[in-house]
Amino acid sequence: MLETKTSPPTWVARYADALFNYAIMRISDRETARDMVQDTFLAALRGTTSFRGDSSEKTWLFSILKNKIIDHYRKNAAENVVPLSEDDAGHDYYFGEDGGWKDTTKPSDWSASGQDEYRSKEFFDTLQRCLSKLTAQCRAVFSLKYLDELESDEICKELSVSPSNYWVIMHRAKLVLRHCIEKNWIHS
Repeated sequence: MLETKTSPPTWVARYADALFNYAIMRISDRETARDMVQDTFLAALRGTTSFRGDSSEKTWLFSILKNKIIDHYRKNAAENVVPLSEDDAGHDYYFGEDGGWKDTTKPSDWSASGQDEYRSKEFFDTLQRCLSKLTAQCRAVFSLKYLDELESDEICKELSVSPSNYWVIMHRAKLVLRHCIEKNWIHS
C-alpha cells in the first residue's frame, strides 16, 4: 500500500537525511550533495501537482535526486573525458606480458578481514574517501554501475561515452579504488 501524500515540510523531516546519504555516497562532496538534496526538494515542490501517487513520495523524491545526480555526472563527465589509449599506464604497472597480474601488484586477500567488517561504517567511510579520489567521470561510471546498478549500455547512453571508453574508465576506477582500499582499509 502506497503512503498518503504529505506536505513538503514533512518531506524534509522524513527524507532529508536519507537523500543526503544517498547523494554523498555518489558525489563525495558534502556541499554538492547538500545542494542536490535542496534542488530535489525544490523540484518536488514545483512538481507536486504532477505527482500522481503511482509510487511512494520517498521513491518519487529519490527518483528526482537520482536524475539530478546523473545530470551532475553528465556535466562533469563532459569536462573530464578519459582518453582512449592502447598503452594505458596502469596496464604496464599491474600486468605482465602475458596479461596476468605481476607478483608485486597482485590483489591482496580481502577475505582475511571477515565479511562483517565490509559492512561496517568504517569501511563505507573508507570507500567514500576513495571514491572522492576518482576523477568525476570515473566516479560517475563506477557509482552508476555499482551503487545505482545501471546496465553498462544505460551508463554509456546517460554519459555519452562509447562502450570501449566506458570499459577504460571502469578499469581505471577499479584500479584506483583497489589501491586506495588496500592502502587505507586492508593494510591500515
